[in-house]
Amino acid sequence: MAFTVVDEAPVTGFHRKLAASCCGGPLLDGYLLGIVGIALTGITAELRLTTTLEAVVGVAALVGMFFGGLVFGPITDRIGRKTMYTLDLLVLIVGSALSVFVTSAWQLIVLRFVIGIAIAADYPIATALLTEWLPRRRRARMFTSVIIVWYVGTALAYFVGYLITEYLGSAGWRWMLASAAVLAAAVFLLRLGTPESPRWLISAGRDAEACDVIEKALRTRVTPEQLRAGETSGGERRGDITELFRGIYLRRTVFVVVFFTCAIIPLFALLTFGPQLLGSFGLGTGNLINLGTAVINLVFAIGCIPAMLLLESVGRRRTIIWSFGLMVLPLLALGVWTHAPAPFVVGFFCLYALFSGGPGILEWGYPNELFPTHIRAAALGVAIALTRFGAAVGTFLVPLSLAAFGVSATMFLGAGVTFVGFVVCLAWAEETRNRTLEEAASRGPQHTESAFPTPHPVQRIAP
Repeated sequence: MAFTVVDEAPVTGFHRKLAASCCGGPLLDGYLLGIVGIALTGITAELRLTTTLEAVVGVAALVGMFFGGLVFGPITDRIGRKTMYTLDLLVLIVGSALSVFVTSAWQLIVLRFVIGIAIAADYPIATALLTEWLPRRRRARMFTSVIIVWYVGTALAYFVGYLITEYLGSAGWRWMLASAAVLAAAVFLLRLGTPESPRWLISAGRDAEACDVIEKALRTRVTPEQLRAGETSGGERRGDITELFRGIYLRRTVFVVVFFTCAIIPLFALLTFGPQLLGSFGLGTGNLINLGTAVINLVFAIGCIPAMLLLESVGRRRTIIWSFGLMVLPLLALGVWTHAPAPFVVGFFCLYALFSGGPGILEWGYPNELFPTHIRAAALGVAIALTRFGAAVGTFLVPLSLAAFGVSATMFLGAGVTFVGFVVCLAWAEETRNRTLEEAASRGPQHTESAFPTPHPVQRIAP
């Protein structure tokens, strides 16, 4: 049986509540990283930030995510998903609330850094827990809700920032940053009572507990022998982060980190410095730019819907390759046509957002499918850490690039980064559609069907 009882289970209220509570982390991530973009105008004016300090405030949370991912991913594999599931939210609540009392740049930078650590801790906890409970045929669909909620969080941040600015002006930035505490408190309450992952319990040698949580959550009785069916050896298996850098897992780690980084550098640049980027195209500097940035972020969420259908119909590999290829085009257009009318500028950014759905979903899907239970959270933690470091560098350079080279060169650089993602996916993207987690994460060579189908059989070399 192995985990057939979980993999083939019908979707119930338990799955929906679990997905909703796990989506709370991405919602907060998008909100926390988005709200600072609109708050920066008031922060810069009141705290008298230089261009460099403004960039540091913008990326402080991303740098915190680098350390949070490296530390808490492996810890989650060691001590379990449930243990850390609510503690990280308490940090987010306190860190956000303290933003009201900031009086200097260094205090804000420290708070954003700590918030970044907590966000990075939540991703391997929540997404690993969700993945290990989901039926295999619904993984892509349920993970779509995770990434859509992330984009909804960024759009919500800009809408909230827009409203606060309308009533309080740019001086309302403290309340913008503190508003995340309300969201974090709601998610904290929703997560109370969430069960541990049965796959993690089995890997930790806690077989009886695994059977118990399955019976309570899915109303189905199983025995430890049934859950361990097909295993070559039983007993406890602890994660070792060094496995990520050996054999086929090294290739998968490199693949996930590179495509993930190439997808989020332009995204985070637009998220953090969206108003400044739109202003560089001559769209002005008023509060309406914040509203325009919110609309673009909503299109990111909308783009996940067709991507979800493609992931289940044509597969992960083809979807991510074609997505990256199409994402290059609007960035090239923006680089060439810097004096385009406002509707075209916003339209090109919206096209980029629309095409980003496939990579957006698979940023969370691929790391959880390509690695086994005992190193799954560590894999996502490392991916979060390394990609956020790259995104922090890229985002830090955006205002400097706009000032030194102009908007055209900045757009061409974004297109170049995206093209690298296309090449890496063409070379290494694997097909995991309709596979159990154990099959998808196996050490054997995976099927990597062509992104450009041909009626003639093609001999492939195993990676």
